[in-house]
Amino acid sequence: MYINDTHIVFYFIIGILGLLVGRLVAWMNKRLPEYKKVFSREMFQEHKINPKCNLPLMIITMIIYIALLFRYGIQSTFIENLNLIKFMILTPMLLSAFVIDYKLQIIPNRLNLTMFEVGLIIAFLYGMSNVAITIDMLLGMLAGGGVFLIITLLGSLFFGKEALGFGDVKLMGALGLYFGWANILAISAMSFLIGAVLGIILVITRLKKKDEYIPFGPFIVIATFISIFIPFNILLPILLKIFTLGTYKN
Repeated sequence: MYINDTHIVFYFIIGILGLLVGRLVAWMNKRLPEYKKVFSREMFQEHKINPKCNLPLMIITMIIYIALLFRYGIQSTFIENLNLIKFMILTPMLLSAFVIDYKLQIIPNRLNLTMFEVGLIIAFLYGMSNVAITIDMLLGMLAGGGVFLIITLLGSLFFGKEALGFGDVKLMGALGLYFGWANILAISAMSFLIGAVLGIILVITRLKKKDEYIPFGPFIVIATFISIFIPFNILLPILLKIFTLGTYKN
């Protein structure tokens, strides 16, 4: 039996992998804020983590992995499978950034650095078949980090405080390596749009006070997942219509 030209056995395998990776994300969320190594002897010796507590995170990861397989499928060559591979590697780091930033208002440097290191490797691998893709990914790094750095500096200049944390700047710079300059700009626009909408909802529902800090990392993560699953040529017209208040015409 095939689903979107991919045998159902692959979905089962990827689903199981997603559950295991979800457990890893829970471990990352515990270790990274404490500035401890994720991969260590303690990882295999730890028995105090209750699987039931991690079940929602494990299920979310499994669903995302299955959705990635459905979206990108299994291709015939390694290079053609890089999209699937890079997003499967990126997913646990995104989920960890979401949870840690939401709870503690920080994005650990080790997490951002790992995203950056993996992104450079992916960019190099793409360059083996098409240098233009690597150049686009490097430009994405500059565009993603640059836009958020400018906003942060302007916030400090005009309002006397950071509009965004430097963790967000580093996160966007790292993500630019995975998406290229056009997609990372779309992710930037979406993150501000999502942040504005959800921020208003949080204030109206009194889950957050008007002057209370709302971490921006989760909005970036949501926008990133949207960009992973919705092609840029579909996403761009939607964003243009929203930001031009419906005046944009295809």
